[in-house]
Amino acid sequence: MAIVIIGTLDTKGEEIEFARDVIESQGVDVHVVDVGVMNGPPFDPETSAGEVADAAQTDLDALRENADRGMAMETMGAGAAAIAERLHRDGTLSGILGLGGSGNTSIATTAMRALPVGVPKLMVSTMASGDTEPYVDARDVMMLYSVADIEGLNRLSRMVIANAALAMVGMVANDPDIEMEEKPTIGITMFGVTTPCVKTARAELEDRGYETIVFHATGTGGQAMENLISEGVIDGVLDVTTTEWADELVGGVLSAGPDRLDAAGKLGIPQVVSTGALDMVNFGPRDSVPDQFEGRRFHIHNPQVTLMRTTIEENAEVGRIIAEKLNAAAGSTALVLPLSGISMIDVEGEDFHDPDADAALFDSLREHLSDDVELLERDLAINDDAFAKTIVDKIDEYMHATGVVSNE
Repeated sequence: MAIVIIGTLDTKGEEIEFARDVIESQGVDVHVVDVGVMNGPPFDPETSAGEVADAAQTDLDALRENADRGMAMETMGAGAAAIAERLHRDGTLSGILGLGGSGNTSIATTAMRALPVGVPKLMVSTMASGDTEPYVDARDVMMLYSVADIEGLNRLSRMVIANAALAMVGMVANDPDIEMEEKPTIGITMFGVTTPCVKTARAELEDRGYETIVFHATGTGGQAMENLISEGVIDGVLDVTTTEWADELVGGVLSAGPDRLDAAGKLGIPQVVSTGALDMVNFGPRDSVPDQFEGRRFHIHNPQVTLMRTTIEENAEVGRIIAEKLNAAAGSTALVLPLSGISMIDVEGEDFHDPDADAALFDSLREHLSDDVELLERDLAINDDAFAKTIVDKIDEYMHATGVVSNE
């Protein structure tokens, strides 16, 4: 097993060589992958830039002649991802380290995101103090700010790079001895305004012998759950909080994209879905809300989060979308409606209480839902203990009926 270092040796060779030497001084093997396009490397890597280009089904000379830097970075990222996946399959890769500016950060993190959750991934980058979402996405990529540009070795860069190299050594060379129980795993989605429901449901599921993984429905949270479903990590889904679809439809900041609610249906794993927090669209501070929404109903959740109430028209449309997503599911699927409130602030007496808007959502779901999806309606708020018990009973029933959980 080795730590894989991905870098542009034509521009960062000195720094990558230093990181390699620090790791090897700790008795850990290194596999360097060169993704430099313009010039030859100062030392021979284990995987050459030409091999990376080949893995992306192109030719290194062609990339050099094209002179389109953006296309070259994208191509080498695809090649690096293919190389990293192969090394992981072969049992060669135990962790992955990257060093560089915006270009190599893009390439190296593309490779990191291709690897399963749990494989150590660390990117030393000049971009790590800004918006890291394009690099991290919904993966466990760690980013360490380089402080100074990664351009030559000095007292500062040596310290930062050495710390990163030793951190990688620590992650791959030590066995945390974590007890891993083989239990059926339920993915659950949660927001602050659906927390009581999820806490009750999680405790009940764990009492029944399940392991639970809770995802914060902040866009990347939903994406992370969809990814882990696709990878087979999750056996069943309790999708309490589908709020990300309100952001996707209306233009909020916490969208999980148009593929949200697809993975469980495609794989046919049991899923129980509800309408948690579809009464709101998320924005940043109040002054960041686009002018087009002036005059709407707002709730200041905290200085950094502004919530906007969804309208009758928006709820009708999101109901149609969710129904069509569930209709496409290949496995056991239920939709459970909390008719007395879909979030903590949607119940009577709270800021977003709006029976007409909720009715538009529920009516649209009823209208568009196929008979293949089981529909349960309860005159309860989503955070009532009895509602949590209802959805737990249903996912538990599905898990047993489909054989995911033994009936013995």
